[in-house]
Order: sequence, then structure tokens, then C-alpha cells
Amino acid sequence: MVPLSPVRISDPADERLRDYVGLTDVALRRRLEPAGGLYIAESKKVIRRALAAGHRPRSYLMAERWLVDLADVVAAAEADGIPVYVGAHDVIEDLTGFHLHRGALAAMYRPVLRPVEDVLRNAERAPRRADVADSAQLRRPRRSRIAVFESLVDHTNLGAAFRSAAALGIGAVLVTPRCADPLYRRAIRVSMGAVFQVPWTRIDPWPHGGMQLLKDAGYTVAGMSLGEDSTTLDELAAEDHERLALVFGTEGHGLMTATDRQLDRRVTIPMMNGVDSLNVAASSAVAFYATR
Repeated sequence: MVPLSPVRISDPADERLRDYVGLTDVALRRRLEPAGGLYIAESKKVIRRALAAGHRPRSYLMAERWLVDLADVVAAAEADGIPVYVGAHDVIEDLTGFHLHRGALAAMYRPVLRPVEDVLRNAERAPRRADVADSAQLRRPRRSRIAVFESLVDHTNLGAAFRSAAALGIGAVLVTPRCADPLYRRAIRVSMGAVFQVPWTRIDPWPHGGMQLLKDAGYTVAGMSLGEDSTTLDELAAEDHERLALVFGTEGHGLMTATDRQLDRRVTIPMMNGVDSLNVAASSAVAFYATR
């Protein structure tokens, strides 16, 4: 393959840049991501994490300074014949339709989603904490915690929840059919690339079928709920389940009735001052920490 050099661009209408045109969230979701099998990685950190996860770039678009900061990425792209487009900030912003805070974008091919069963097996092989050295602890059965996000529609919430999942050792994330897209540009950016660090896939159908699949795999399914017969998060943590699936509902209405009926545990976070619920990004971080 003939090595390529960075291509300087000055015209936002350049046909070679069609993957990046009008990257408002709505336009990207409707036009580019599903149809073209692409997603957009934005910023040096996110691009590096996507590459580390094995995702394949189709092209790069960046301001001049990032040729230095991403010199190794640019060199690899040139060697593989992957185009790197370079332009002034104002040209890139005219092209994409948004203010570019971090100056570097990559159009990445979407990976094929893995079967739920494969993702669950991977969750059971999640790395142990580095400070666990006691041989008795090492002989204990591996514990598996996963998260299920049901019908979350806000990409900021989803991205923040993925970041907490990565930071607090969640082995896998499952998103339901109506849940926002973890590879949406805003979700990736808010997660700081954590969507590439935690194995995830869509669980479909849900809850009928999907819930039973989790139970058949040995998971206790606990949903954050204000329903009757709720236990506290502290009590759930004290039960010390070897396999635990934590389910979080939509921002407005919480869990679907059909989901709530099939839970093994309904779980609440004790609160004060008349507050009865937390933002899903906050509640998931609390639940992940409490059950670590």
C-alpha cells in the first residue's frame, strides 16, 4: 500500500470529507451512523482509546497542531493508506457544524455487536483488583457485576454512566433496544472513551426473553426502583451476590412495569431532605461503588 501524506483542505464542500459534514447529533444519527456503519471519535484521548480497543479508522480530520500530538497515529495511518485531512479550525467547524473543542476527529467503522452470551462470558473474566493478593481471595469464584440501561434517551447520561462503569469495575454493559446509542458522538465524548473500555452490546428482546437469559446465566437481577418490597442498596451489597445485574430505567419514568415485575430485587438508595430519586448517571455511580 502506498503511504499517504496529510491532505490540506480549505473547502468545507470538499467531497472527500462527506463523513464529517453537518455533524449535529441528530444528523449524524439519522444519516451517517446507521447507514454508513460509522461513528465519530472526537479528541486525542477518545481516538487513542478507540484504536486501543481494535476499532478501525476510515479517515482522520484534525487541526494542524494535532499532527504533532498524534504523530504516531498519523504515521500509522499514512503507512496503512488511511487519509488524514488537515485544516484550519474555522474550516473544520464550518464543515462539521459544531464548535470543535479538541481539534481532532476520526471517522471509525462500527464494530459488529457481539452476542449477549459472549459479553457475559467476558464479564466473568474481568481483571481482579491489583491490591487483591491474598491466596484465599484468589481462590474464590470470580464475581461478575453487569449493568443494564433500559431506554435511556439522554446521551450525556449514558456517557457518564459508562464512565462510572469503567472506573468502578463493571464487567459489562447491556443496553436495551430503545436505549440511546453508546457510539453517539456526545455519549463517547462524555464518557471520555470509556465506551471502548467496557464490553457492551444490545440485549433484545427486553424485558421478556432478555431478563430470563440473565437469570439462566446465574445473575440476580436487581433494579433501581421505588416499587413495593424494595431493599436498600446497603442491604443488596451485604447479600454479596456472585453474579449481579443492576438495571437502571429511563430518566423520566424509571423502569418499565414489565421489567419491574420480573426483578429478583427492587433496590432503593436511602435519601434525605425529601429527595426521592437521583439522576441516572449519579444513581448508577452510587450503585456501582456500593456493590464493588
